[in-house]
Amino acid sequence: MPLTLILMRHAKSSWDDPLQDDFDRGLNDRGRKSASAIGKWLKEHAYTPNGILCSSAVRARETLDELALDAPTTYLADLYLASPTIMSRAIKNAQANRLLLIAHNPGMALLAEELARAPADHPRFHDYPTTATTVFEFDIENWSDLAPRTGTIRDFTVPRDLMGP
Repeated sequence: MPLTLILMRHAKSSWDDPLQDDFDRGLNDRGRKSASAIGKWLKEHAYTPNGILCSSAVRARETLDELALDAPTTYLADLYLASPTIMSRAIKNAQANRLLLIAHNPGMALLAEELARAPADHPRFHDYPTTATTVFEFDIENWSDLAPRTGTIRDFTVPRDLMGP
């Protein structure tokens, strides 16, 4: 049985308080609507995870809240602005066979590119805007076997695809 990995960049954050620490920035209205739309999309396409790894940054946690998913979740401070190497390490320790990872750019975009056998046929795949979501399938039995260029992209979307501009 193949393993499914869903990579998601957090939703659009608020810059209302320019003095606020980056880690503590929450979502703006557009971010909340985008995350909600992606959550519905995941459910409609039967991509719901049975395990979640989420950056402990406020905007990542709020993104997860708006997705309205029900799965065991682990919040990891190490995923805040993490490199692809750190994200891969977290994935390799996971147990779920349908895993969602919510984190930040530039690491998220780099990880998606690194894992894909071929990039998604979408103009926004390489810059990975907020709430961009890639659904990968891996023909492996354990996440510890995760390796670059072994993921088949089953789907990719951004909020604009679902909600319009």
